[in-house]
Amino acid sequence: MNAETVVAVETNPYAATTVDLQQNASDDLELAGRGTRLGAVLLDGLFGTIAGIPLIAAAIATPAMFQAGVSPGAGLMVGIVIGSLLLLAFVIYNFVLVHRNGQTLGKKVLGIKIVRQDGSRCGLRRYVFIRYLPIALLSMIPLVGVIVSLLDPLLIFRESRHCLHDDIAGTIVVRA
Repeated sequence: MNAETVVAVETNPYAATTVDLQQNASDDLELAGRGTRLGAVLLDGLFGTIAGIPLIAAAIATPAMFQAGVSPGAGLMVGIVIGSLLLLAFVIYNFVLVHRNGQTLGKKVLGIKIVRQDGSRCGLRRYVFIRYLPIALLSMIPLVGVIVSLLDPLLIFRESRHCLHDDIAGTIVVRA
């Protein structure tokens, strides 16, 4: 053989294209720590509880007022309305943050955000209907719900640091 011999490689022009599924944009992103994710969930719960304090107070006061023979008055109704509005405002604010930055208020405070596994933005629809809703609905099923509710957060201890809802929605939580 001389140096000018070229070896031709036969390719099938009708073969399906191949993609390396193991390589994605998330390799460039730093995953959020397990403790940071837990802190964000706890902060979101705390903020939601604070927003709902008037509603909680009204729920506690109503039975006590009936037991005392006192008719719930306008003050109680004001507490219910204010609590409901504060809770609604908190939920809407979180939805705006998720839509804009992939962050809830707790995630924003701790500097982490939700993105798709390829690193692109996780939209509000994906967050609500694919990431959140399936787990919420599954957790309402008797017996199965308890298992799902325990399994979902415990899966974060895997090497991938993905919860069940991350696997369902194809999302990851990264440092912002």
